[in-house]
Amino acid sequence: MMAPFPDGWMLRLYGGMTESETAVSEPKVASAARVIRAPAATIFELIADPAEQPRWDGNDNLVTAAPGQRVRQVGDVFVMTIHLAQDRENHIVEFEEGRRIAWRPSEVGAPQPGHLWRWEVEPIDDDSARVIHTYDWTDLNDPNRLGRARAMTPEKLMASLDRLAALAESLA
Repeated sequence: MMAPFPDGWMLRLYGGMTESETAVSEPKVASAARVIRAPAATIFELIADPAEQPRWDGNDNLVTAAPGQRVRQVGDVFVMTIHLAQDRENHIVEFEEGRRIAWRPSEVGAPQPGHLWRWEVEPIDDDSARVIHTYDWTDLNDPNRLGRARAMTPEKLMASLDRLAALAESLA
């Protein structure tokens, strides 16, 4: 049975399937997008500077990050304290200044479990940009994280986009 899902996604409802059969077929990428009425450079700076991220995190998961960790290239790593009072390393795997940044989090010193957070900023004009926020757990290999991964919906991603928009627009 098919049920509508935000942003044109379709989510298949599984009845009587095993967990492994469901895991193979379920969508493992959630995405949300919106236009923010602020310069692309302002928006990107708020994303690329980890110390700014707790200000706009719509899921209230991020607590703090030390200043001076501004991301500049693939291979950079920044450390963020999350709500459980645990630190997470965030390994930059995609980077294009002013346009795209993506990281794979992990516990400090531990292997990356395979999920990815991506932000894309597409300038529309000098004073606005389309911003796309994506959570991709296609390669997630830690069964203990599956519940949280499944709970990351486009609506939850939109909460961060909305808070980012409010902050960026207030600075513009």
